[in-house]
Amino acid sequence: MSALLDHLRESAAAVQARIAGASPEVALVLGSGLAGAVRLLEDPESLPLADVPHVRAPSVSGHPGRFAFGRIGRLRVGVLQGRLHTYEGWTAAETAYPVRLLVTLGARVIVLTNASGGVREGLRAADWMLVTDHLNLSGKNPLEGPNPRVGPRFPDLSQAYDPGLRTLLLRAAERAGVPLHEGVYAMMAGPSYETPAEIRMLRRLGADAVGMSTVPEVIAAVHQGARVACLSCVTNAAAGLGGALSHAEVEATARSAEEGGVRILRAFLEMLGGPAEPG
Repeated sequence: MSALLDHLRESAAAVQARIAGASPEVALVLGSGLAGAVRLLEDPESLPLADVPHVRAPSVSGHPGRFAFGRIGRLRVGVLQGRLHTYEGWTAAETAYPVRLLVTLGARVIVLTNASGGVREGLRAADWMLVTDHLNLSGKNPLEGPNPRVGPRFPDLSQAYDPGLRTLLLRAAERAGVPLHEGVYAMMAGPSYETPAEIRMLRRLGADAVGMSTVPEVIAAVHQGARVACLSCVTNAAAGLGGALSHAEVEATARSAEEGGVRILRAFLEMLGGPAEPG
């Protein structure tokens, strides 16, 4: 048995010893400035990531570093409030571990959110974009090294962003009255923002938005057989397309756009859970 499988079982047992209802069907990963979406949970119970064995804790502002569990309508939901990043010094496998744990606890659908810089012309601050595919330009992959035996050695990523979930999110955004763009997300290693020359390169490669996260989590979740979708909040125009860049601006814009993202997620989860049972 692999060390990863052992660790995941130990982490899951520790979470369930603290929170009896930690058996999510769906998991949400809340990125920079978006942690407030946890208010969707009914009767939530939470615990810090630092209290779970084998889980690292984030150090970046806007990432509280908590698991929360509860219900949204008919669905049991787990939430990761704040993610890890490789630029903090963690490996790609370590950054993906909390998402792997949510899958181990039972989540078969993972919806990730993040903040990104708009690369494509026409994307503006506070726009929401449904990720259709990604470019992994970070040089990081959570599957490097021995096969961890929780999935295939060479997983297929041709439909990493599940087409059915994407269709449902587009319908949810329409129901919520929130415009939702579609596009390709590029991951760069960070933590420095991209140069104007790098943004010109990304445009030529077909990227629509750029950020410093998400891709290792997507790869790991797909590797374990989960269905994945991702919503990206465009918080600024990328380098060379606007003014100076700052993390404070990213957080402030994400907070201003948060309500639209919450409405999309609420409608999506209502549709995913199906019609309510008659009272």
